[in-house]
Amino acid sequence: MTIATSTLVPVARRLDFEALAPVFSRAVSELDDAATAQLDLVGIDAGLRELVRLRASQLNGCAYCVDTHSRAARAHGVAAQRVDAVAVWRESGLFTAAEHAAFALTEEVTRLSETHVPERAVTDVVDAFGEEAAAALISLIIAINVWNAIGVTARPWRVAPRSAD
Repeated sequence: MTIATSTLVPVARRLDFEALAPVFSRAVSELDDAATAQLDLVGIDAGLRELVRLRASQLNGCAYCVDTHSRAARAHGVAAQRVDAVAVWRESGLFTAAEHAAFALTEEVTRLSETHVPERAVTDVVDAFGEEAAAALISLIIAINVWNAIGVTARPWRVAPRSAD
């Protein structure tokens, strides 16, 4: 079913965050770049990175980041079925034990005020990836949560309708 663009409900932008807080915005970009560089050093797959970003963005309700990271995951070769199943990763049967550990840690860190990140979430990621990769994943999760906080609070970016991928 194709929906006419004229029937879509617009979501108003609250603040042009990058223009209003350019120093902080650049710092967040540098934080994200640093997390990505750390992931490169430990060899974490680009597809998994995007799935982790996607899961945090789903939990935080950042529409722009959900759109961005679902497209990026597919661009990095993640099958559309797996991208679609990230929201229900525990029940889907499409993910490895290591991916389960990464998603569980993502959820615990994203909801840290509720979960206080239990030891098991960290040890499962360390067991699956090693300590350096676990630290890199934590860096990524923290970085995407910062972007999500900006996106949800300021709504500086719009999701543009696009044709099917």
